[in-house]
Amino acid sequence: MGHPRKALRTTTVGAVSATLIAGSALGLAPTAQAADAIRFVDIAGDGGTVLKANVVMPAGADGTRRYPLLVLPTSWGLPQIEYLAQAQKLANSGYVVVTYNVRGFWQSGGEIEVAGPPDTADASKVIDWALANTPSDDRHIGMVGVSYGAGISLLTAAKDKRVKAVASLSGWADLIDSIYSGRTQHVQAGALLDGASLVTGRQSAEIRQIFDNFYASNLSKEQEMIDWGKKRSVATYVDQLNQNGAAVMMANAWGDTVFPPNQYADFYEKLTGPKRLEFRPGDHATAELTGLFGLPNDVWTDTERWFDHYLKGADNGINREEPVRLKSRSTGGYEGYPDWKSVGATRKKIALAGTTTIHTNVDSGADGGIVFLSSILDQIAKAPPVASIPLLPRRWAAVWQSEKYPTAQQVRGTAKLHTTVTPTKESGTLVAYLYDVGPLGLGKLVSHAPYTFHGQTPGKPIGVDLELFSTAYDVPAGHRLALVVDTVDPLYIEHNPSGAQLTFSSPSNDPSYVSIPLREQ
Repeated sequence: MGHPRKALRTTTVGAVSATLIAGSALGLAPTAQAADAIRFVDIAGDGGTVLKANVVMPAGADGTRRYPLLVLPTSWGLPQIEYLAQAQKLANSGYVVVTYNVRGFWQSGGEIEVAGPPDTADASKVIDWALANTPSDDRHIGMVGVSYGAGISLLTAAKDKRVKAVASLSGWADLIDSIYSGRTQHVQAGALLDGASLVTGRQSAEIRQIFDNFYASNLSKEQEMIDWGKKRSVATYVDQLNQNGAAVMMANAWGDTVFPPNQYADFYEKLTGPKRLEFRPGDHATAELTGLFGLPNDVWTDTERWFDHYLKGADNGINREEPVRLKSRSTGGYEGYPDWKSVGATRKKIALAGTTTIHTNVDSGADGGIVFLSSILDQIAKAPPVASIPLLPRRWAAVWQSEKYPTAQQVRGTAKLHTTVTPTKESGTLVAYLYDVGPLGLGKLVSHAPYTFHGQTPGKPIGVDLELFSTAYDVPAGHRLALVVDTVDPLYIEHNPSGAQLTFSSPSNDPSYVSIPLREQ
């Protein structure tokens, strides 16, 4: 399943890669005229695997003094010049910067390990090389990366005590909760990663088998896949990371279709050292994108401030700001919070009363959009996926609505669904959507999430608790919120046997509801 999408995957990955290569090669390089020229080097990684890298040093670095070191592993499928504009900018600010192409991609050797032990060992080898071959200060080492580089940076900080500060941009803390949340395969996200690695890298036999099992819904291999993902998730090593004491900044987008925001927020709450969490509108890596071209960018500005404070000791105030920073999808300003649990300080429940039965296997018209495209449209034009709520066919969609709100409702954080479902088959998938519904019944997507069950007894009710993807969205006065549940969404693989039905009920001793997190006003 998923292989017919190869042409689309190739086109998308090629376009993104070509844009980044062109932007970096054209240099947007006026930002870096003061830095020493870029130097391309080969670094021996774990087991002697050759890693293609580049080094940019501060202007005038002559070995008479030491500089903080920043190491940047590349994103999934992108070449080593990905960070050139930022590397030169950071070198101008007084850092030795080493960026390298992770193993298995482009000209670097080896096979793709998906942030496995060889990848973190590679990062430590790059640090070793930089300390031996550049005027780097072994007491002030940081790592930063976007996407794949973000995940490797966090994992390395958990395993290498020399890393004192990390900026993890559009990365993951829990790989399984990212592409298999709700026990449901995020097939468009998986296909995008698969396609990119086929075009730009060399898949190992292990990762090829993981992808094949993922597409085939091979339940006999499910635990094996989960164990594989946990080994590649920094959430598994949070105690080691806390013990090492690295200062951790994480930034992500509300609409990230590869690494949804929930898993970052959950992980952030478990960190005990210096930490910062930022969420903005957009999709995977789109919030950081302009910074890769050397243009002004809030994410990269905060990243440099983070390192300036925790590696240089600069008193720039970032440690005194409220550490959780959000930008609503509906407004332009930033909001600060002392911690994640303060984001949705109050909650309102929408009762899901009555009994409703829906048939499966048909897309009702409610869906989460298209990977990348939908969230980028929301980021740029505030145009999320829409559905006409009155016209959704009730045979295939269950719909509940709130009363009209007399004042604006600032949804912040994670909406939670609690309901009772009685299936007619032992397996099934449902997808829950939260919509902002205007006076004419047009619903704009606020959030959604999938949920899959297996091994249930047909006709026996089961409880469902589902967290929708975290978000920040303002519902205008006079609008309603609607919860819609159907069983098919192009973003996911569904597991509904032909002819299956799902019945939603609200027992008196266990009422069904969706809990909406609201900003305290």
